[in-house]
Amino acid sequence: MPPPRARGQARRTSKARAAARRRARRIAALIAVSIALVVTFLLTAFGSGSPAPTVLTRPAPATRLLPTGQPRPQPVALRGDLTLLLPIDQSRVTAIGYHAAGGGALALEPVGRQANEGLLSRVARKLFGGGERGLTYYELGGDEGPSTAVLDVGAAPDTDVYSPVDGTVVGITPYTLRGETYGARIDVQPTAAPALVVRLTHLRPDPALTVGSSVAASVSKIGTIIDFSGVENQALARYTQDAGNHVSTELHPAASLALP
Repeated sequence: MPPPRARGQARRTSKARAAARRRARRIAALIAVSIALVVTFLLTAFGSGSPAPTVLTRPAPATRLLPTGQPRPQPVALRGDLTLLLPIDQSRVTAIGYHAAGGGALALEPVGRQANEGLLSRVARKLFGGGERGLTYYELGGDEGPSTAVLDVGAAPDTDVYSPVDGTVVGITPYTLRGETYGARIDVQPTAAPALVVRLTHLRPDPALTVGSSVAASVSKIGTIIDFSGVENQALARYTQDAGNHVSTELHPAASLALP
């Protein structure tokens, strides 16, 4: 039989081990609860992963088929000191998207909030703020060049398109795709940035527009949107109630004006 001192030491050791096990269980339980709360918070506040494309089930408002007036001056994209204004009346816009493209188009800085941004970006925005108000846009991918090289502003065919900048029309040329002509490419040299050219496509030029015409942002009508639904699968359609028709806007150095 062990001496009394040894038996007392064994009891103290056993109690210490039991207490350590209880502390370990409590810590494990707290960690599990904390993880569950964090996951619940993230799923509730931000959703899981990248959001799925927006699916809208309501029919498009019939007013989108009616004539429209000039858009309210509203910045949609920036490049240095140059501001591009929304070229379509706000009530007619179906969605706004950016995508990459070859041909030397310059990166634009979107104004507003990216609706399909990743989880980490959404968490950072929720925690630190920024980009909560104003326009909502989508990044549409693309193969080459900056991811924001081309700005697509969606609207129904025949919607009026207005100049996004003050400037001068320096080119009206046929827009060709796979050997076929679809409307025109309109090049506008901005007054505020004459070393650049704003290039617009997917539209039919206004009959009154000529090379040399002066245009004013949000005031001068330059054309109407063409229906491209039978020509190409338009990426913007993932986020609209229609085929994703739109006017495309790119920014190029003025030296590239002669390029197709």
